[in-house]
Amino acid sequence: MKRYAQSSLPRRRRQRGVTLFIALIVLVAMTMAAVAMMRSVDTATVVAGNIGFRQSAVNAADQGVQAAYAWLGATVTTPAITSDDATKGYFSSVTAGEAPDWYTNSASWANAFNLTLTCPATGASTDCAGNTVSYVIHRMCPVPSCAPNATCFGVTNVCGQTLSSTAVSGEGVEQSAPNFFTTPPATHYRVTVRSIGPRASIAYVQTMLRAQ
Repeated sequence: MKRYAQSSLPRRRRQRGVTLFIALIVLVAMTMAAVAMMRSVDTATVVAGNIGFRQSAVNAADQGVQAAYAWLGATVTTPAITSDDATKGYFSSVTAGEAPDWYTNSASWANAFNLTLTCPATGASTDCAGNTVSYVIHRMCPVPSCAPNATCFGVTNVCGQTLSSTAVSGEGVEQSAPNFFTTPPATHYRVTVRSIGPRASIAYVQTMLRAQ
């Protein structure tokens, strides 16, 4: 009786086909993972860039605060401080209960003062990061063109102020009434700054200053 050995060639061929199919699935999965990773890296780069532009706009807004501070320092002791000056972005009063929409209402910035900025490297009319800066100053008083605590148009101009605490100068001085002095109240001023930079990055900074 003769015996014939069975050939394993068909089985090896079937195994090669299954291996190729699995390899194709793995290759597709790796390709999809690589594409997802590339998109994730691109998104992270865009987010990091936007954060950088945002921080640059915030830093540029500090220039507006300093410019407003300098203008107030030069004007607060002059009669001009009691009158509106729209060309300088200054208003001597605020409306009772005022809550301006600094973000979406362009009218809030209609009379803002635009800082003159120049980038020496490019000559552009912005800072070197591409930011433009403007500010608005409001004296925290209800009556325009009126001195603090004065009565104008039948209304007492009670401004937002910091009352001075009684102080004494020198050590070892008798603390009696003649040795005390009281400075006038310090009127408050609200400074609102807007900085607009590349990629529509906008920063708003608001601070309160007071006259000494």
